[in-house]
Amino acid sequence: MTGTPGTHRGLAVARRLARAILTLALVVSMSPSLRAQETAGPSTAEEKAVLATVQRLFDAMRAKDTAAFRAIFEPNAKLVGVRTRQTGEQVVQVLPWDRFAAFMAADQRGPWIERAWSPEVRVRGTLATVWAEYDFHFGQTPSHCGVDAVQLLKTPSGWRIVSIADTYEPSGCPKRDPPR
Repeated sequence: MTGTPGTHRGLAVARRLARAILTLALVVSMSPSLRAQETAGPSTAEEKAVLATVQRLFDAMRAKDTAAFRAIFEPNAKLVGVRTRQTGEQVVQVLPWDRFAAFMAADQRGPWIERAWSPEVRVRGTLATVWAEYDFHFGQTPSHCGVDAVQLLKTPSGWRIVSIADTYEPSGCPKRDPPR
């Protein structure tokens, strides 16, 4: 090695500092909360396509269109949530998508209007998830709110829902304008 001992120590310090900066940059880039703050909405074509599939679900619910459900859901898709019985007992409810569609189509309380707020979309390869607050109305009558967690797979026919888990919160919902 050439140079004076002071120069060698200075290079070693510079290398350690550079490694520390690179490590910090890697940690920050991997932080999900920082990424979520940087991306306020869907930014890629795939994220937009995923959200469009969820919106088609909401449109089909409003129209009570069971044929549209068939194009949105994978054949074995399930809807899952914890529901409270009148006795206060909490149970996990699991419905196949077609049973949910039949229940929706037969319901007489008016259009089922569900709206999502502040969706967080994650896509990796053929898997996507949407996490969003929602509110739900029968026509103009508020029913409940909560959080939807929608899992989708990209198939040859496009993004399709494989499962939906949700919270069901009949009280404490944020005040929002009624649906149109």
